[in-house]
Amino acid sequence: MVSRKIGFWSVFALVIGSQIGSGVLMLPAGLAPYGLFSLAGWLISSCGAIALALVFASLCSQLPHTGGPHVYAKAAFGPMAGFFTGWTYWVISWVSTTAVIVACVGYLTPFFGKHTIGVLLTIELTLLLVITLLNLKGVKAAGRAEFVLTLLKFIPLVILPLAALYYFDSANFVIDASKAALPTSQILGQVALLTLWGFIGLESATTPAGSVETPAKTIPRAIVLGTLCVAVLYIVNSVAIMGLIPGQELMHSKAPYVDATQRALGGQWHLLISLVAAIVCIGTLNAWILTSGQIVLGLAEDGLMPRFFAKKNRSEAPVWGLIVSSLGIVPLLVLTASDSLAKQIITIIDFSVVAFLFVYLICSVGFLKLFMQQQARVAIRYWIIGLMAIGFCGWVIYETPLKTLGIASLFVLSGLPVYLLWYRRKKTI
Repeated sequence: MVSRKIGFWSVFALVIGSQIGSGVLMLPAGLAPYGLFSLAGWLISSCGAIALALVFASLCSQLPHTGGPHVYAKAAFGPMAGFFTGWTYWVISWVSTTAVIVACVGYLTPFFGKHTIGVLLTIELTLLLVITLLNLKGVKAAGRAEFVLTLLKFIPLVILPLAALYYFDSANFVIDASKAALPTSQILGQVALLTLWGFIGLESATTPAGSVETPAKTIPRAIVLGTLCVAVLYIVNSVAIMGLIPGQELMHSKAPYVDATQRALGGQWHLLISLVAAIVCIGTLNAWILTSGQIVLGLAEDGLMPRFFAKKNRSEAPVWGLIVSSLGIVPLLVLTASDSLAKQIITIIDFSVVAFLFVYLICSVGFLKLFMQQQARVAIRYWIIGLMAIGFCGWVIYETPLKTLGIASLFVLSGLPVYLLWYRRKKTI
């Protein structure tokens, strides 16, 4: 019988694909007002992301089960913590997917011209349907597609920065007056929150653990190596783009890579960049659709969600998990179909990053608790990794405005109806 499980390179591609998406294309513009502080932000978030990658790698080697974060929260703190961690992770994956679809179709518009909102929405829904159908063919098919898409991503994300570095000018790094007046810790907190968006998804490779060959070895290696590659790629790209375009101009750019290409290469290269940007987004979309289905599959297999979510088709794909996840994305696409609401997706992304931090924080605390329970004396490297991850998440949350924290907590609280009306009733039967 042919194995339907995926190997190292597919998992590695999933780690890369889930992190490198619309963020790499838009973050240079978002970071431009912070000048050189943006580089400090990248270094801080890169160190935090690598610490988190090591946390999830260690947790997955100990608990190589489908679902990812909820598995670790449940093992450390019990079923209720596992449910709300998994629920939060599932719901915010829909928001991430929505942002990627909107960005993807936006970059494709040069190929089919300007159309009405209804036509653009139809294209977005069609793209969602196609990628969902691909994932219904199983993790192996989705993993192979992700590997190819990841290879295509690397080519432009290496070539363009090298061309841009030739025209590098450090004078382009100018902090905006509105940011210069802020305390340094607050500036770094804002930059870290922005740059962290680029690393969201580093843990996604833990979700399909049940469909991975030797997951206890394969997934940890893929997470750590993939996150290191992403960190280097992000820093090089941001430095190159920000050093090419003056800060005051870059912060108002709607397509930083297109503007950078016109400056560095000239001609009509914007069409190629638009196509490349769409490919980058499609790879991320595929990774997040796969992850969404695996999240709820793991929850169902652990009895934390209705059992029908654990049903698989002949390709071993979680059919109902994928369908319901995709249906959950549809209302978000409809809400972002108008110009005014489409702009709000950037704000929603800020809230979802904080919600991801809640998930990362509970997993990092659980990491230390589990190792203290298993070992009489915890190795110093585990203390360093755990405390770095906890400190990073806690610091960014501390520097985040209370309003953003309050709205982000709604992602967690949205699971209350399901918990009260289904999960608690199930326990009493």
